[in-house]
This record gives sequence, C-alpha cells and structure tokens, in this order.
Amino acid sequence: MRTGVPLQLTQRIQYLAYDPGVRPREGGLPGLEVLKKVMGSINLFGIVAVVGALAISALVWAWGHHSGGHQAEQNGKKGVTVAAGCALLLGAANGIVAFFSSMGTQVH
Repeated sequence: MRTGVPLQLTQRIQYLAYDPGVRPREGGLPGLEVLKKVMGSINLFGIVAVVGALAISALVWAWGHHSGGHQAEQNGKKGVTVAAGCALLLGAANGIVAFFSSMGTQVH
C-alpha cells in the first residue's frame, strides 16, 4: 500500500538534481561593461569611505586614550577594527566571489 511514497520521494530527489544547464556567460546581455565599471566605482567609493572612517576612528581612539575617556577609547578601537575589516572585505571582494563561484560549480 505504501509503495507510492518512496517513488514520490525519488522523483523529488531527481527533480532537485536536475541540471537546467544555466552557466555564467560573458556578453550575454548588453551593458555588462557599464555594470562592471559601476561596481568598480562603488567598490572604490567604499574604500575611500573606509579610509575616512579609519582616520576618524584612530583620532577618537587617541583622543580617548589621552583624555582618559575609556568609552571613547573603546569606541575608537572598535571603529578601527571595523574599518580594517571592511577594507579587507572590499579589497578581497573579487577573490571571495570568484572562490565561492568556483566552489559552486563543483557541486553536483
């Protein structure tokens, strides 16, 4: 009586394993070069903003240290750490995406 249940499960698994054949392809849509330039400009804007955030955080850290403001000192340290992490991620964005994209192509 329950022979239909495993068959439905098997069909669902086969459906999930179906390869639709979609692959990233350069030149498929117009405007790809413009989009790349826009993303590069946004990345550069982010890096410039991080430089400002890092400088301000370092100033707050120094001011807090020399004035005895422990709260300001801790916030400055936190800001420097966050800015450094953002700079790392912005600089490594292409590599991170390329790494996970290539890992994704290996999933079967």
